[in-house]
Amino acid sequence: MSIRAVIFDLDGVIVSTDEYHFHAWKMIADREGIPFDRTTNEALRGVSRMESLEIILRKATRAYSPGEKKELAEQKNNFYRESLNDLTPGEILPGVLDVLASLKARGIKVAIGSSSRNAKAILSKIGLDKSFDEIVDGTDISRSKPDPEVFSLGAERLGISPEECLVVEDAEAGIDAALAAGMRALGVGSAAQYPKSHYAYPDLEATPLDEILNREATTD
Repeated sequence: MSIRAVIFDLDGVIVSTDEYHFHAWKMIADREGIPFDRTTNEALRGVSRMESLEIILRKATRAYSPGEKKELAEQKNNFYRESLNDLTPGEILPGVLDVLASLKARGIKVAIGSSSRNAKAILSKIGLDKSFDEIVDGTDISRSKPDPEVFSLGAERLGISPEECLVVEDAEAGIDAALAAGMRALGVGSAAQYPKSHYAYPDLEATPLDEILNREATTD
């Protein structure tokens, strides 16, 4: 079945804000005396803010109340949002603009499917807020990846069946979410090593998009 829509994760696919997230969580963890390094940070890819906090708190020496957790998550988000003031269009990842132009030329719909509640602010900062037909983010969903809700909702809003959607993800949780939604999955970045990805490339610049779309169009 031909691909009629491509749904992109945001962070790690369109733009990289990994360092911004890492430093914001590190500030929280250091203040609380909780060990936090880049290995732990990798486990936070593709999951919601509260779920990320729960992963970090596994190494805490005390229990945190729901109110304390909510406050920590809000503080992390404040640190993160402040750091986004430094974000520019120059941080759009390689190949993104060419891929978007190619998809639009083919008449293929494009959407964002992100667990982040800051997706629209990030897209505005990098000048791509008007480049997508739909933007589904953490403000629209109640279940984050690997639950398929964000991608299923994206397909619904686009008016296109899941079988006609290709998801581009950099996290294993995102690939699992795409598969659970009944969509094809292209893994880039870290997800390029994930065996469940239908297609895998280092980044969008290295992705032979036309070849993938033509292959899907001729697949029964």
